[in-house]
Amino acid sequence: MSDSKGVVHTPGWVADFQKFLLRGNVLDLAVGVVIGAAFTAIVTSAVKDIITPLIGLATNGVDFTNLFITLKGPHLATLAEAQKAGAVTLNIGVFLNAVIQFVIVAFFIFWVVRLVGKLYRKKEAAPAAPPAPSKEEVLLTEIRDLLASR
Repeated sequence: MSDSKGVVHTPGWVADFQKFLLRGNVLDLAVGVVIGAAFTAIVTSAVKDIITPLIGLATNGVDFTNLFITLKGPHLATLAEAQKAGAVTLNIGVFLNAVIQFVIVAFFIFWVVRLVGKLYRKKEAAPAAPPAPSKEEVLLTEIRDLLASR
């Protein structure tokens, strides 16, 4: 909207929205989401491409995907065949795989956080020199010493 002088007035909510967007916690959240998405790709790759094959090698490739119960429809050998035939299935193996995947990801994240925590603590370990006393503290100390000497 503009007035008779041609000046454009913005609604009050626009300024409120700008304040909201430029608040520190909103920007921190946005950065956290972006970093989280990038970190998710790293964790997913580490688990899928490194840890899971090692576990598969150690367990001789045990896969629980075809562990299912047919509730309605034809009883077939694999879950894919049962689903293709339209059977209603209780997919216990898929759920177990998801739980195992979660435990692996949680374990990986635990070690990453622990490692970062150790690195961060090493940086903080160097004790800083105590701050110099303020002018008020120096003055009060002098007053105390003068009173004590009387």
